[in-house]
Amino acid sequence: MGDVRSAIQAMVDRESAAWDALDAEALVDLFHPDMIWPWPLTADAHDPADWVFPMGRFDRARWTAEWADLFRTHELVRNDRRTARIEVSREGDGAFAVVDVDTVWRNRATGENFHWKGRACKGYTRCDGRWLMIFHTGLLDYGSEHPPGDG
Repeated sequence: MGDVRSAIQAMVDRESAAWDALDAEALVDLFHPDMIWPWPLTADAHDPADWVFPMGRFDRARWTAEWADLFRTHELVRNDRRTARIEVSREGDGAFAVVDVDTVWRNRATGENFHWKGRACKGYTRCDGRWLMIFHTGLLDYGSEHPPGDG
């Protein structure tokens, strides 16, 4: 299972690198065709009944355009990410990573900051011999019990 954990950590690292490079194509290359990405309205909205689905099921052209628009309109100020846990299925064909995120974007027009901070769960599946991300939860704050970066 160590080789799977290494592969999943490499996926997390590739995603971080795509954000750092403001590379929408590299980002969407990581996604499974059935990828979904629900978001809580706030970092303390732990009940999924209150979450939203702003981008729907993965559509490469639409999602690439959405991320490219973010990269065009915002400067990346900080992108700190830390893997808190990787769990692999007994069969070795699925996994999830818990990642603490502290990312700040600055709107190029207004100078206002847009802060992503919290813990995400990223699900991965083995598909045609490669790992792809199939789901990602929006960021949640788990308070002082599990602050981002605490693992």
